[in-house]
Amino acid sequence: MAAANDYIRGIAMGKEDLVSNNPLRALGLEKEDGNDGRRVGLVMARAGLGKTAILVQIAMDSMLRENKVLHVAIGEGLEKTKTWYDDILSLMNHQDKSIGSYQQIVDEVMQNRMIMTFKENSFSVATLEERMEDLSQQGIFKADCLVIDGFDFAGAGSAAALGELKSFMKQNDLKMIWFSAVSHRDDNRVSANGVPAPCHEVDDIFDTVLLISPEKDEIRLKTLKCSEACSVDAGKSLSLDPATMLIKKA
Repeated sequence: MAAANDYIRGIAMGKEDLVSNNPLRALGLEKEDGNDGRRVGLVMARAGLGKTAILVQIAMDSMLRENKVLHVAIGEGLEKTKTWYDDILSLMNHQDKSIGSYQQIVDEVMQNRMIMTFKENSFSVATLEERMEDLSQQGIFKADCLVIDGFDFAGAGSAAALGELKSFMKQNDLKMIWFSAVSHRDDNRVSANGVPAPCHEVDDIFDTVLLISPEKDEIRLKTLKCSEACSVDAGKSLSLDPATMLIKKA
């Protein structure tokens, strides 16, 4: 019994180390804020600049804090999405100098994640709601948080779909929804908060907006918009490791 208790304590301590040492702490994303204590966030970047890596870090942080995260991958396969999580968690463990009971921590944390894939142009809020309800009613998975990677903000009806998702969030008592969006170099439209197109006309939806921006020989994660609970003021930025896309520790 003592050995079993030591084993359980070892896993708990390893998870606590990953949480406390996670550079995302610098953004204060673990705090509840936004409307009714809920957060709607957005990560933007040009194509291929690491949006999914940031979303996975946000999702992993929530999973380590015992939240159930549903990762909705639009236009991306199941195995590739799973690989993102495996790689990011491995990098986090390496940064923390090989936390003990690592594989056991992986096995336990991944129980807090479900990946749902959609083909491009096949995603709809109604279908998402139906599939989530099926998972919940069957006792398979009840999400606390959503990550939606690949939502088409430029598509017809995207603003209406975002409104539906905010209502869906409240009805299902979700703590957060995070999106990714592709910005384009040749589109100079921005909102008053500096949020680029195609999200410039819907930035009021989001409590937090992060922009990945290459600058000279480094990559910055800029905070374009953030609610009062954020530790980083709007306009501030953090440095990303270009090799791993992990946020660098201060």
